[in-house]
Amino acid sequence: MEFSKILVPVNGTGADAETMRLACRLARKEKARIMALHVIPIDRSLPLDAELAGEVKKAESILTQAEKIALEEGFQIETDLLQARNPGPSIVDEAIERGIDFIVMGLTYKRRYGQFNMGSVTPYVLKNAPCPVILFQQYQPE
Repeated sequence: MEFSKILVPVNGTGADAETMRLACRLARKEKARIMALHVIPIDRSLPLDAELAGEVKKAESILTQAEKIALEEGFQIETDLLQARNPGPSIVDEAIERGIDFIVMGLTYKRRYGQFNMGSVTPYVLKNAPCPVILFQQYQPE
């Protein structure tokens, strides 16, 4: 399978670093470009273009960390920051708009009611992505 554009959604969890490293290894093999994306979820009580300085600063820090990890792997990446009601549809829309060939997502091990839980973003992306998706699960036993 050939691909030239990889999308890596990052959200500031411990899984981001290994997910970015994995994307860089895949990109190196295919000579692909990587885009790191962070989506700031906006509460429905606020307008979509609400200025959330603290959230934007945190998001920029997350994207800077992704760039730093990519540089350690010998890659220059593109980054983007979005504000949206739901991160899942934003990730899928961005993949469609940019003609992404591959999505590499990190998933932190979470338990809810005693069972493994993927949250809502990952299942949405898996179901609706216009391209293959690789999940990297960071396991953190309790």
